[in-house]
Amino acid sequence: MSLVKKIKDKKVNFEFNKEYINVVIGKIADNDALFITNSFKEMHPADAADIIEHLTENDREKLIKLNNFKIEPEVFVELNESIQAEIIKYLSSDSIVMILKNLDSDDAIKILENVEEKDKNSILSSLPPKDRFALLESLSYPEDSAARIMQREFTAIPSNWSVGQTIDYLRENKDLPEEFLEIFIIDEEFKPLGSVPASKVLRTSRDTKMLSIMSESQQLIPVDMDKEEVGHLFENYNLNSACVIDKNSKLVGMITSDDVLTVLKEEAEEDTLRLAGVGDEEITDGILKKTKRRFTWLLLNLFTAIIASIVIGFFQEDIEKVVALAVLMPIVASMGGNAGMQTLAVTIRTIATNELTKNNFTQNILKEFSIGILNGIIFAIISAGVVQLWFNDTTLSLIISISMVLNMIVAGLFGILVPVSLKKMNIDPAIASSVFVTTITDVIGFLSFLGIGAYFFYN
Repeated sequence: MSLVKKIKDKKVNFEFNKEYINVVIGKIADNDALFITNSFKEMHPADAADIIEHLTENDREKLIKLNNFKIEPEVFVELNESIQAEIIKYLSSDSIVMILKNLDSDDAIKILENVEEKDKNSILSSLPPKDRFALLESLSYPEDSAARIMQREFTAIPSNWSVGQTIDYLRENKDLPEEFLEIFIIDEEFKPLGSVPASKVLRTSRDTKMLSIMSESQQLIPVDMDKEEVGHLFENYNLNSACVIDKNSKLVGMITSDDVLTVLKEEAEEDTLRLAGVGDEEITDGILKKTKRRFTWLLLNLFTAIIASIVIGFFQEDIEKVVALAVLMPIVASMGGNAGMQTLAVTIRTIATNELTKNNFTQNILKEFSIGILNGIIFAIISAGVVQLWFNDTTLSLIISISMVLNMIVAGLFGILVPVSLKKMNIDPAIASSVFVTTITDVIGFLSFLGIGAYFFYN
């Protein structure tokens, strides 16, 4: 399997607008597959994919079903996963097979993941035995494992070869990847010994042994390693590519930096969306699908808001007597909530990048405690000044000052404690942390402000 690179001479950064989209829609309505096919061939695959994504679901269906129109494999790869899954429903098994045959194994795996189980076996059975075995083996591993993002197309040579033998092999072997940066050196059991940059091979005399110019410093990635951990390895060691080994330490694949870049991008987007309680939502998702994904967390937010309201209800008589308390209490809660979310965002990032460890956990707790005190004092002074000018009430200024300090400290502490606790319970901290942190800061904010207010005014 190999995706033939045909994009060198294609237009890059193709600028299209609403008018051009309307032209494409018109050509779809006219069944003008030739125009669309020729237009897509002139564009970079990413730009052609953008046009398809800008179409409505109905227009995409019409496009795929046009006579004599075939979506190119390199265009299909550039589509986001939700669109791929949608288009697959309209493609015949033969069409999917033709796409898979022209893709690198890692891209083929991503597509097969979107194929329904009942169709997957028939598609795989239509592939050449070698490709079928490779894909089946990759699919047998967990979805988030290194095996799912590795490509089985790589360049490996025996350790006893010379530079000249290697160059001749690279020139004559038609089954090698179209592009590669490193050549892996293997022993008799197909275990990786090291690697040599392709550029180094070109600069070295033909009679030199590859073993003598090989770098033994390499990161070996087990097939079952979590792909997020793979991303950290590439980031920490500045890797361009890395070997993937099976349980017997044999070389079975390769992961490249572009694969890892996609992983890191997806993980960052995923964490951002989860913090907002919308999961892996795509812009192309339908109304009902988006509503369903958002409903659960909105419902949870409703219950947490009720808890905060119950706390306020405990001080209903006090609020009725001193209306200023009702006016000012959102300030304390809001400041605490924002401070908590700041700490939470930083903590989730450090957890995701493995920067937060047992060794520095206590240090970070103390750091957030100190930040909470400093910010609390600063904003206590600011808010007290504002309240004094607003209401000309020293007692009220003192109340908001004390409450501000307390809530800022609580926000900082729980902004780090909540995600860490969820992580220990094997719950993704990006999913649920924001709800708990917001609830805690609201409750503590209202409780401290109204409780202190009740004490000062009625004792």
